[in-house]
Amino acid sequence: MSETHTLSVPISAAAAGTVVELTEAEQNEVAAVAGLLAAGGSVPGGIDGPGWLAAARDASVRLPHRVLAALRAFRHDAGPDGVLLLRNLPVVGGDPLPATPAVRGSVERVPTVAASVVTTAMLHLGEVIAFRNEKSGALVQNVVPVPGSESSQSNAGSVLLELHIENAFHDNRPDFVGLLCVREDVTGDAKLCTSSIRRALPLLSDRARAVLAEPRFLTEPPPSFGALGSVTPAHAVLNGDPEDPNVLVDFSATHPLDAEARRAMAELREVFMETMSALSLRVGDLAVVDNRLAVHGRTSFTPAYDGADRWLHRVYAHLDHRRSRVDRAGGGAVLG
Repeated sequence: MSETHTLSVPISAAAAGTVVELTEAEQNEVAAVAGLLAAGGSVPGGIDGPGWLAAARDASVRLPHRVLAALRAFRHDAGPDGVLLLRNLPVVGGDPLPATPAVRGSVERVPTVAASVVTTAMLHLGEVIAFRNEKSGALVQNVVPVPGSESSQSNAGSVLLELHIENAFHDNRPDFVGLLCVREDVTGDAKLCTSSIRRALPLLSDRARAVLAEPRFLTEPPPSFGALGSVTPAHAVLNGDPEDPNVLVDFSATHPLDAEARRAMAELREVFMETMSALSLRVGDLAVVDNRLAVHGRTSFTPAYDGADRWLHRVYAHLDHRRSRVDRAGGGAVLG
């Protein structure tokens, strides 16, 4: 979109959605499961190989009962905010955490404790997937600031990241997005912002709701997918049950096709802003966003590029593995 937006957020220490803070005993249980998977680095293909992913699937059932119950409940119904926050997860084993990567396309190929933690958790929300055009199809991706990409509307940028549904342009976009904080932003400026259509819908005018439910919008692929010279067919922003719809919008990449659609989309952004929550993720926080109900973004921050910048692991999951089978060569986890 051509408009320039700013983000003014009343910051609260409380997180939106369901919050589960692990006890020390539960953290140790998770660390034991993740440690065994991290030791499986010699498996062919590493994290992205079918052997390690199968091992992670088996190991995931040994996570603490309270964690499993929270994930299963969230999968059934993500609640009014569409966000689950698991706190106090382990992210390192015996070795110190390396410097934050600062290169474009950074991913995790070799199993680590943190990569094992986020993968086993996300496997309880569906099947873990990735996209060939995004970070070479890696299942565990690093969200880090990259020098020269500051103004990018992508995970590598550090300017305001607009509210969006992850991979909104794609027919087989993720149902859930997991973001595990490996290293927090030392300035405290970089905050995860989320807003749910369940909170925003009652604030929309009847006309805006009607327009947003019509196929009067186009969405482009994000920069991280490279040079894909196409957009999805015209689509609605609100889909499904009019009283409890899914939302499909990326405020940096979705384009209204007429003036009325533009006004309706602007109204939607305004009510998302009114109902938005923002949180500084701390080490060991796993924020899971229901990608059908909630948009997410990030406030701007200033990286130091000194090896101590904010570092998240990102993993996608979707509920219906058969739905995307035509796009997954050999039945693997990566969509072409």
